[in-house]
Amino acid sequence: MTREFKACHRYARMGPRKARKLVDLIRGRTANQALDDLRHDKHRAAGWVRKVLESAIANALQDPGVRANRLVVSACYVHNGPLLLGRLRWRPGPRGRAMPIRKRTCHIHVHVADQGAGSASAAKE
Repeated sequence: MTREFKACHRYARMGPRKARKLVDLIRGRTANQALDDLRHDKHRAAGWVRKVLESAIANALQDPGVRANRLVVSACYVHNGPLLLGRLRWRPGPRGRAMPIRKRTCHIHVHVADQGAGSASAAKE
């Protein structure tokens, strides 16, 4: 039995496509490898995804049966958030038209799982 722990950052002030690039990079890796990759990545979203991953790891370590070196990024995904300020700002467009300024947000979700938790509890019994 694997235990899964999660963390999310809602309304992150960045486009979801930019965050999805980094989320695809860490999916399926161990937590230590994912943290190392995000720490050395140059993208702006790397810092926010790293903080969400660190929060998920901290949530997992609240359970005394979980060990940090067994954690694996089991699932991570990014959803579209609402447009910031409800698209109230405008910029000039062609032929005297007004074009809306789309300030996008996203929701970043990271799930980590302890793969060895089930075998350790079965060995105790």
